[in-house]
Order: sequence, then C-alpha cells, then structure tokens
Amino acid sequence: MIHIAIDGPAGAGKSTIARRLAAQIGFIYVDTGALYRAVGLFALRSHAETHDAAAVTALLPQIELSLRFENGVQKVFLNNEDVSEAIRTPAVSMAASGVSAIPQVREFLFDLQRKIALESNIIMDGRDIGTVVLPNAQLKIFLTASAEDRAQRRFEELQVKSQPADYRQVLDDIRQRDYQDMHRATAPLKQADDAVKIDTTGNTLEQSIALLRGVIREKLGL
Repeated sequence: MIHIAIDGPAGAGKSTIARRLAAQIGFIYVDTGALYRAVGLFALRSHAETHDAAAVTALLPQIELSLRFENGVQKVFLNNEDVSEAIRTPAVSMAASGVSAIPQVREFLFDLQRKIALESNIIMDGRDIGTVVLPNAQLKIFLTASAEDRAQRRFEELQVKSQPADYRQVLDDIRQRDYQDMHRATAPLKQADDAVKIDTTGNTLEQSIALLRGVIREKLGL
C-alpha cells in the first residue's frame, strides 16, 4: 500500500486539498480530523468538559465511529448517525482540539486509522499522521499558511454555509487552536523530519492543489 501523510495546522486546507488529490490519483481519502471532531461533538452533546480527560474517557465506551465512502465521498457516522455536516462548526472544532490532547482518545482512534491504512492506498490528513500514525508513509507533507490567511478562508467558508461568523473571532480561534495543538503533551502538531513543507499563503485552492500534485508526481511518480 502507498501512504501519503498530510499534516498541518487548522484551516490550512488539508481536508479539501487531500480530498481533491485523492480523487485525481485514485486513492482513498481519510480525514482523521473528522474522527476527533465526532468525539468532540459527542462530548459537547453529553455536556462534558472537552479538556477533562476523565470525563471524556468515560464517554468513549458509548461511542461507535465509522467512515463510509459513498460515491467517493467520505461520510462520518457517530453511533450510526451521519454527522458529516454537524462536525463542521467552530464549536466542534474547538472541542476537537480539546479531546485530541487526551491520550485515551488518541489510543481509541489509533487502531481505526491504522486499519484503514492497511487496506488501501490512501491520503490521510491530520496533525500527527507523519509523526505518529503513519511514520513510514512514502510521502509526508506539512501544509501550512499564515494564521490570517487560514482565518480568512475559514470565515468565507462559514459565510457560504450561512453560519454566523466574525473574522476577528475566527482568527482568535485559529490562534488558540494552533497553541493547543502545538503544546499538547501527547502527539503535538509538528513537522516530521522527512516531511516536505508547503506554505500556501496567498494561494488559491487550485494553485495549492497543483503545488501538492507536483510534489506527489515528483516524489512518487503518480
């Protein structure tokens, strides 16, 4: 199996770019961040403090997660409920950052991520794919952009979805999540030593996709 790992901070465009690239080269796309978001959503619905390791860990036996691919699109199911849209809110994003710092949550999701990787040629994105989940991936990419650029993209995405948003608040959330992700004790966000760093600040989506497509072609011949 060929594995491509894409890591990077929140709002860098990892999911959108990875999904498009996977479709272009015929790979399965795995959005691991969606799994953490689903756990975060369950914690919020259960009125648990998402930074409280004991409280969140106690909820894990009640959670059943699965990824299903329908017409090439990944769907996330939480206890047989399609939560693919419900997990894409700012509140759930912050909750995901909280629960992802809990070692028991990472262990809970680790086996599922590895199982998917063993079965298919994949592009998997997240925060610690190249450093922890798929350390032997044939290609590792660290995708980033300035906080301001990432906040603007996220702000525009929320506007398109008619969700209330304030740019300054989105920027503050991005910076807070960056800090939490980089300073958590377990599997912090960082660039793998052998990863190719790509900064997409100022790029359009198509430019960023073309940039990564070129790296995949150069490194893997795909």
